[in-house]
Amino acid sequence: MAYSTIPRFVAGAVCPRCSAMDRIQVYHRDGQDYRECVNCDFKQPMHIQPPVRELETRVNRNEQEQEQEPQVVKILSPKD
Repeated sequence: MAYSTIPRFVAGAVCPRCSAMDRIQVYHRDGQDYRECVNCDFKQPMHIQPPVRELETRVNRNEQEQEQEPQVVKILSPKD
């Protein structure tokens, strides 16, 4: 997740060092996201994991993917 290069305050965020509320800014610099407290000298790079891809099931595939999937055809012989 890339934040703006302009520092933005996070409403309700509490600084882990000085416990001041509404003093945390988040911003993006040099390919890294940071959070920083304007009340004390706390600054930390943020390591956010990318979202995990959902397991593929017949329910979450779109129609185009379902049409491309080969289908088995069963040939029945007529009974005498």
